Amino acid sequence: MESACHLAELAGPGSLSTAAAEDALDAIDTLAEALGSAAPDLAQALTAVAVATGDARRRLGIAADDQVPGPTAAATVPAARGAPKRRGLGPGYRGIRTAR
Repeated sequence: MESACHLAELAGPGSLSTAAAEDALDAIDTLAEALGSAAPDLAQALTAVAVATGDARRRLGIAADDQVPGPTAAATVPAARGAPKRRGLGPGYRGIRTAR
């Protein structure tokens, strides 16, 4: 948060390079994706962030073709799984040996 405030203080019209703007937009996308993984409805609400950063990239002339699209809200919800299959110790297991 402190870094973002420092950047906001330093940034003025025309003071950010294209690379710095791209880094900032990448950071915003990454944070939104991380927050979206907390809950499906939160991920759905944060899809507007991805749209806004994409629009900002287009307005700044930053190519977004090299970026892989992030997961959709439905893709961030983990699939329900049953109990894991138990695995034995194998046919060669002979128990724990102790000194008697």
